[in-house]
Amino acid sequence: MFDPRTHRKQIKHIEHPNHARELTFSCFRRFPLLANDVFKQLLAESIDRAVERHGFDLVAFVFMPEHVHLIVYPRRPGANVSELLYALKRPHSFRVKQWMIEHDDAWLSKLTIRERKDKTVFRFWQEGPGYDRNIDSPETLLSSIEYLHFNPVKRGLCTSPREYRWSSWRHYHGGSTERLPKVHGVPS
Repeated sequence: MFDPRTHRKQIKHIEHPNHARELTFSCFRRFPLLANDVFKQLLAESIDRAVERHGFDLVAFVFMPEHVHLIVYPRRPGANVSELLYALKRPHSFRVKQWMIEHDDAWLSKLTIRERKDKTVFRFWQEGPGYDRNIDSPETLLSSIEYLHFNPVKRGLCTSPREYRWSSWRHYHGGSTERLPKVHGVPS
């Protein structure tokens, strides 16, 4: 019998060496945890480390208050999205928790949940892999990049993608990208 309390969405990652991947994942319970610039900067650092270690290039990104959009491209055969997401989310969550402890942040108690009778866990990210889509054409890739960059405008966070600091828009249109994850651009 289906039990919605224990059901986890299953996504089959289809690894293809010539496909970019559009990934979306959310903060725990879609809380607006990424409204905090410290958490976004820690995320940028985690992305840089994870893509480098796991053989991906970062094509585009946007950090929304309660979720993240990334487009990545595998640099080498065997690059695995599940491993990338694990290498990105787990260290980021750990660093955020340490920061929350040091700063006595009120979110710490909201994100520490009882998993079982005898076990509590800290959850920054919603469980599961989130959304994953293979992108197999240059036209679809460019359309996806544009969608990401206009996401903050659609949400009313800014009036132009130029104004939104936490996206790769500046990489493609000029401007400062300090302290953001390194964007490699559209694969050739």
